[in-house]
Amino acid sequence: MTISGVYRTERGTIWRLVHLEGGSMRVELLTNETWVPGPIAMAGLRLSIQCKELTAAAIRKLPP
Repeated sequence: MTISGVYRTERGTIWRLVHLEGGSMRVELLTNETWVPGPIAMAGLRLSIQCKELTAAAIRKLPP
């Protein structure tokens, strides 16, 4: 599992894009300090100007 980015939407939703062995990927949402499966369609949000990639310092403050 490789996390390729952690993002925050304009509304404050924090999510990450995870690449799995074999080339598949999934989206995980941070909900109540727990990473839960999210809709794969969110992967396209990483290209939106309304969605920001978090800095390394901000990512370190999140739960693993």
